[in-house]
Amino acid sequence: MKTLLLGARGAVGAVVRQELIRAGHHVTTAGRTHDSDAVIDVHADLAPLAAQAQNHDVVVNASGVERADLVHATGSTPLVEISATGSYLEELRGVGGDNPVLLGAGLAPGASTVLVASLHSRPGDDIDVLIMLGSGEQHGPAAVEWTADLVGNDVYRPPESERIRNLVTSVRSSGPDGKTRRYLRADFPDHILLGDRDGTKIRSYLTLSSAPMTTALQVLGRVPALRRTLGASPHLGSDAWHIVARNRRTGQQLYARGHAQSVTTGRLTALAATRVVQPGLTGPTTMADIATLDDLESAGATTG
Repeated sequence: MKTLLLGARGAVGAVVRQELIRAGHHVTTAGRTHDSDAVIDVHADLAPLAAQAQNHDVVVNASGVERADLVHATGSTPLVEISATGSYLEELRGVGGDNPVLLGAGLAPGASTVLVASLHSRPGDDIDVLIMLGSGEQHGPAAVEWTADLVGNDVYRPPESERIRNLVTSVRSSGPDGKTRRYLRADFPDHILLGDRDGTKIRSYLTLSSAPMTTALQVLGRVPALRRTLGASPHLGSDAWHIVARNRRTGQQLYARGHAQSVTTGRLTALAATRVVQPGLTGPTTMADIATLDDLESAGATTG
């Protein structure tokens, strides 16, 4: 399999490249500089991307650049997108047509999508997704920018009838390690990817592995003028992460947990690249359509 990889130098992209090469696949790295295998600037004209996509089996966008016209540029070549922005993924879903487009191939969405789909039992279910990210891990610029964009903004098309502001309201709950934490309401997009299918209500919440850092994040949510301080925040806490999906109606829950979220995200994205090229897969799809709980284990997570 030949993969065209956008963002190969990033924390996630480097893992995607390593995993695909380890599995015996060919990877073409794409970037703005001539030390990449292919010179492609996804901020500019996408004609070079269109030309390269024709010669590859799949395109993986790990660059953090969100452009819905990437779908048109990749043509009939399947596209794997790791973005966690609900409005953008919804736009991709709307313009994708019959071409395979994998929406959200990371932790949340991605692993979270698999957990929610595995837990869901009937239309109209009510599911909470509790996500802990490792604040002690060095994250790339795209991840920091995505978190900063939560500050001062509303959840995109929440299942509730009223506006919901990111990082303001919270719930307290215990994670897979038995510790009770405060989880802040946050705009992860599983309610867009799965909730639209049958009316299931999905609410996502975020905490960090450092309690003081979570408190600081909530302060930013209440005082958006301080959002510029996010990029300068110290890396306190561990690199541990977990995701808990809990069905309010049945009381049942599933979880996945591990360390080094960039590594797990890269492994899941590499898996998505190999699965999205399978015959018979068409149109917009999610990790829940191509991956299982066993696949999360194979990517280094512990599930339960």
